[in-house]
Amino acid sequence: MTKLTNKKAIPFTKMEGIGNDYVYINDLKEEIEDLAELAIQVSEQHFGIGSDGLIVLRPSNKADFQMRMFNLDGSEGRMCGNGIRCLAKFIYDNGLCDQESIEIETLSGVKTVQLIFNDQGEVTGARVNMGQAIIDTALIPITAEEDQWINQAITIAGQAYQVTGVSMGNPHLVIFQENIKDLDLQALGPRFEYDTRFPEQINTEFAHVHNRQEISMRVWERGSGETLACGTGACAVAVAGVLNGLTEETIKVNLLGGTLTITWDRSDTGHVYMEGPARTSFTGHYFPQVH
Repeated sequence: MTKLTNKKAIPFTKMEGIGNDYVYINDLKEEIEDLAELAIQVSEQHFGIGSDGLIVLRPSNKADFQMRMFNLDGSEGRMCGNGIRCLAKFIYDNGLCDQESIEIETLSGVKTVQLIFNDQGEVTGARVNMGQAIIDTALIPITAEEDQWINQAITIAGQAYQVTGVSMGNPHLVIFQENIKDLDLQALGPRFEYDTRFPEQINTEFAHVHNRQEISMRVWERGSGETLACGTGACAVAVAGVLNGLTEETIKVNLLGGTLTITWDRSDTGHVYMEGPARTSFTGHYFPQVH
């Protein structure tokens, strides 16, 4: 296997889904060993490529392909909604399959991604079946006496909040409030992320409800900080909106980097569907730093 102890160039593609940007690498031959270290290197904006993390394409015995996703601090994430849309485009654009529907294995299960094309036949986005929302605190996981946290009163660093806990493969805590623009997320985010009630840390969404069809949000992602977008976070916000009686089952979710359409098919399959764009920024070769 190729370790990060030599300067062998690694081909990469930089992609973004509404500003949630990752470095994408085809590792179907499983040549790269230390993916966590590579994620730290490529994510660094001054000495690396600059990104929210690294997404690696690998073979799967459960689906068409496997996605490995790493945050910029090297920690591995279970799922990334914006990332999996871009990965499906990466697969199609590189001729790795010609299917319009692709099954991708993640640490939170196999996800089905339906590609979206423009009139010129180019992949411009995708619709992802994100699976079922989890609201059982033990499974999110949240250490709590209550089975569910829906509009639950808690205190973080001496401040009271009403929160809703949802997992979409990643653990999320949703807080609905009027003013999200002026929040100091650099100060607030870590207080939630590292609270002892969240044994795997937590992604935290602060959301403002415009009406029953539209929400705006900001997100603090564990391992990455505030990002322009988070697909699983948008899904969690949509689910929390329905659970709290604030929104319909299909809504527009506005993030700093753009807008996603989220549908929670609550009465039928219970699955959550996310639709949004996927774009290639540039390609190149990265030479790992030798330590």
